[in-house]
Amino acid sequence: MMLSSTPSAIARSSLEEMLESIRRRGEEEKPEDLPPALPTRPTSRARLPSARRSLPNKFRIEGDQNATTRSKNNSNAKAKEETKKKEGDVGHRRKGSFASKKMKQDMESPYIVTSEENISQSSSEDPVSASTASTATSGKIQELDGDDNVAYYIKTKLSVWCRPPSGKWALGQIQSTSGGEAFVSLSHGDIMKVARSEILPANPDILEGVDDLIQLSYLNEPSVLHNLRFRYSQDMIYNKAGPVLIALNPFKEIQIYGNDYISAYRQKTTDSPHVFAMADVAFNEMMRDEVNQSIIISGESGSGKTETAKFAMKYLAALSGSSCGVEKEVLQTNCILEAFGNAKTSRNDNSSRFGKLIEIHFSTLGRICGAKIQTFLLEKSRVVQLASGERTYHIFYQLCAGSSPDLKGRLNLKGASEYKYLNQSDCMKIDGIDDTKKFHKLMKALDDVRICKEDQEIVFKMIAAILWLGNISFRVTDNENHIEVADDEAVANAAQLMGCSSQDLMVTLSTRKIQAGKDTISKRLTLWQATDTRDGLAKFIYASLFDWLVEQINKSLEVGKRCTGRSISILDIYGFESFQKNSFEQFCINYANERLQQHFNRHLFKLEQDDYELDGVDWNKVDFEDNQECLDLFEKKPLGLISLLDEESNFPKATDQTFANKIRQHLNANPCFKGERGRAFRVRHYAGEVSYDTNGFLEKNRDPLPPDSLKLLSSCNCQLLQLFSKMIDQSKLSNSSHVGASGSQKQSVGTKFKGQLFKLMNQLEGTTPHFIRCIKPNTKHLAGIYDEDLVLQQLRCCGVLEVVRISRAGYPTRMMHQEFARRYGFLLSEASVSQDPLSISVSVLQQFNIPPEMYQVGYTKLYLRTGQIGVLEDRRKQIILGILGVQKWLRGHQARRNFHVLKNGAIALQSIVRGEIVRKTYHSMKSASIASEKLQQTQAITRLQSVIRGWLVRRRASSLLHMLKKDSKNAKAKQKSRFKMSEVKDLNKEQVQNLPSTLTELQNRVVKAEATLKQKEEENTALKEQLKQFETRWIEYEMKMKSMEQMWQKQMTSLQKSLSVARRSLAAENSTDQPGRCDAMSPCFYDSEDATSVESRTPAGSTPIKFPSTPYANGARKEATDTFNAVSNLMKEFEQRKQTFDDDAKALLAARSGQPAHMNPSEELRQLKRRFEGWKKEYKGRLRETKARLSKTGSPEAEISCQNWWGKISSRGL
Repeated sequence: MMLSSTPSAIARSSLEEMLESIRRRGEEEKPEDLPPALPTRPTSRARLPSARRSLPNKFRIEGDQNATTRSKNNSNAKAKEETKKKEGDVGHRRKGSFASKKMKQDMESPYIVTSEENISQSSSEDPVSASTASTATSGKIQELDGDDNVAYYIKTKLSVWCRPPSGKWALGQIQSTSGGEAFVSLSHGDIMKVARSEILPANPDILEGVDDLIQLSYLNEPSVLHNLRFRYSQDMIYNKAGPVLIALNPFKEIQIYGNDYISAYRQKTTDSPHVFAMADVAFNEMMRDEVNQSIIISGESGSGKTETAKFAMKYLAALSGSSCGVEKEVLQTNCILEAFGNAKTSRNDNSSRFGKLIEIHFSTLGRICGAKIQTFLLEKSRVVQLASGERTYHIFYQLCAGSSPDLKGRLNLKGASEYKYLNQSDCMKIDGIDDTKKFHKLMKALDDVRICKEDQEIVFKMIAAILWLGNISFRVTDNENHIEVADDEAVANAAQLMGCSSQDLMVTLSTRKIQAGKDTISKRLTLWQATDTRDGLAKFIYASLFDWLVEQINKSLEVGKRCTGRSISILDIYGFESFQKNSFEQFCINYANERLQQHFNRHLFKLEQDDYELDGVDWNKVDFEDNQECLDLFEKKPLGLISLLDEESNFPKATDQTFANKIRQHLNANPCFKGERGRAFRVRHYAGEVSYDTNGFLEKNRDPLPPDSLKLLSSCNCQLLQLFSKMIDQSKLSNSSHVGASGSQKQSVGTKFKGQLFKLMNQLEGTTPHFIRCIKPNTKHLAGIYDEDLVLQQLRCCGVLEVVRISRAGYPTRMMHQEFARRYGFLLSEASVSQDPLSISVSVLQQFNIPPEMYQVGYTKLYLRTGQIGVLEDRRKQIILGILGVQKWLRGHQARRNFHVLKNGAIALQSIVRGEIVRKTYHSMKSASIASEKLQQTQAITRLQSVIRGWLVRRRASSLLHMLKKDSKNAKAKQKSRFKMSEVKDLNKEQVQNLPSTLTELQNRVVKAEATLKQKEEENTALKEQLKQFETRWIEYEMKMKSMEQMWQKQMTSLQKSLSVARRSLAAENSTDQPGRCDAMSPCFYDSEDATSVESRTPAGSTPIKFPSTPYANGARKEATDTFNAVSNLMKEFEQRKQTFDDDAKALLAARSGQPAHMNPSEELRQLKRRFEGWKKEYKGRLRETKARLSKTGSPEAEISCQNWWGKISSRGL
């Protein structure tokens, strides 16, 4: 049974009463000072007042043994632990390893400073804290000192690190010593003499390449550098330094971010250091503890912070379980912000020129439900001013390279090299980067975050307007350097894109209006002032556009009602920068990094060690470099850098030189400040000393925008520019409400940035931080190069070694006694334990045999070393699984029992329902059985009726078929059918008299059959009507055929006349040799069409023709005879064909309805016509042949007469 540990149910123990009295006595003490603008620790952390309290000597715990006995046991255990450390604390031991050999030799290690006497002494002073006496020294490694230590290393031939005059650490072995010097044999064989103070112990080979620096036996700078270098050479870029993740920039693509790696870290199949592992820890703690988390990514410029943040977001989106929707929009924001906020610098090709905090919100199920982006201090000066080899923001180059021809035409765009803002640095492209592809990805990202096409077009218009503003040139008009604007295409295009007139733009850039009382004076600007006005307008438009774009993205990612209060914030802010010439931007950037370093120190050094002290845990403080003095230099009022800068900015006649003189005058006493000659000064940051040039500090801090420029923007047709001008007016009003009479002054950039930074720190203080330190291995941005000095400098700045020492010696797991008892109290097997949380906590630790040196008991918390909480969690999971098993069995038993009860009830209900159904069925069947006889009779009658109906229908069908053959037969068939029907009726009457009374209804059916017969007669009448219609159609066909017959008769008559003429012409030719016969063949006969028909003239009835007896005459006579015979044959054939066609036509006319149904008169008529046409064509050809033969045998006169005859025949259309 789980023990209750709520305050109302727990009895107050003597320890709690003592702690309450301590709290009351310490209430009047002043609390510890906190950093500026940072809140106190949350109350849930249960911090005590800042007074060191120790447990009393007679400290007792209920349910535990005597504390003194436990202290002695602790000291004995600690002595054994120290003995083990003397043999070599290697971390992971294996057979045959370097550490196991040392154990066999049973030699003391010379690197343990604390002796057993010190341990026993500390045990006697504080029994409870003696359990950690040996751990206080495990973090700090001493150099080899003393002859015994050197002799030990010479004898065992162990490796050491030595620093040669070159300054780089080298690995070797000590050969001999001489006074304060030692001779070391280096790995490449050379022997070097070095000071003994420059020698540090090296770790055994078994620890080479460990992924957590805590596992190193000897934690010193060369060992850490060597371990990082070894892993970096094998593309293992992630390393752990206690709670901090170290990420080295590989400067190349490494395939460790795919879906397989995401699955591995989600399923906990790997635990190697990775940004995925850090994001997974943050996600799990958020879901488990319901506390907001933060991932703070820091490092120098070019160390890979932006890419690391993108990978962390990618993993969190994958944990959400979806690649579309809000998750996709959150990931696409990286593409947009990089295009508008990143640029190429001398140290980084994709440097973030602004800071951003992405707050990702999650639902109760762990899915991303929205996000919010905050940005800090965009570097506006990069829009108008570039150093050699650098580029402005990526969007300018991407728009010029990737926009479509249509978009370029609308924006009047040219190539990037045509614009002065872009070509001043002589750097147009970045190696390996395609601006066209980047622009297409940007367009897709804008679509994904739901920014409409119209807004996208306006954004690109503003970018193009800024480019054309940079191309506006000025001409000096007098000796006072006054200018006028050159009216060229730059002015026209800029004005068109901004939505104003060219004249208004030129006036704004060349003059400034000054209010003198009620009068307004227009003052001409000098070349420097006009250039500053133009650049200020361009910077204002771009900065306002960037803020507006972030606002639109936040609207798209807005959480709204889905907000659950669970979030993970990812901070990606510009890294520490130190150039040859550092200006106001580097001043603000390095100040932000100082504040982040303070946050890092606060959580990993100050708060942790303060917790140990305030909660009564024995602890030796680890020294670290605190940057509070540097922060005071920036933030302290009224003599801080930012305060003095604001004060000097308010003076109209102040210059950068006066500002430099003022800070030298007031800040020389600060150890982090150093004034120099001229306008320069130096600040000692946590990462090193940086020299700043105050040139431009006042102007950039004021960030002025003349009223004329604001008026121009408000008069533009572009709604976005009008919105920007309204935002400035609103900010002025808000400032005036805060600062009173001096509110007309615009808030300075430095003060605004300081407020944003304090707000950011305040937000981060409410989260559980997770730190990622990005390291830049070289300044050349090349893969495989490892600069030890550069890496060591960054490690020192990050305080990595101190973090590892604290983590190794400290207690990373800490829980309130109430929370520990509530979570693990049910694991106790004894029920006699006191119910106060402290007793329960100690009893749990004792029951599971947690070694005393692995935990410490504080006033309010229980402190555990790394890995100890895992033992309790594993046992808790096992017991919970057992409890769940019992609960599962019990729930199953209850469910089965309830199921059987429900089953029995269902069976009883089903039996009742089935009985009712059977009874209803029985009653229905009973009532149906009564009518079964009537049903049989009805079926018999129906069967008889069906037989009669069939017989009647068949008979009527046969009569109808007979009626359709002939009209006369139809009438007879009708009379017979009536007679037969009457007979059938008489017969039916006789049969009905003999049938039983049940056949009475059959007569009614017969009457119905008669009605059906009448209906059939009506149908027959309809069929007769159809037959009449068919006869009408036959009459029409007959008329058509008669007309065809008449036409054929005419054609035949024409043919007969033609044959008669031909015959007469032949007779005239034959009589040419007989003068007495000339008159008989008159030419007028040929032209006569009323001559006697050819039928009355036959060759047999003609007069015999006599021909002369000459040979020529005989031959001619023979040919004429043959021709005459041919004509006679043609006439005979004509008569036969005429008779045939006449017969066929009469046969078609005589066809009637009684003929077979397969005959088709129309088709027969068409066939007859085709035969006639074919014969006519053939017959015409033979007539032509006969004409030719006549023309050969006849005289010229006869030929002429024949030609006349054939001409007439042709004209008639034979």
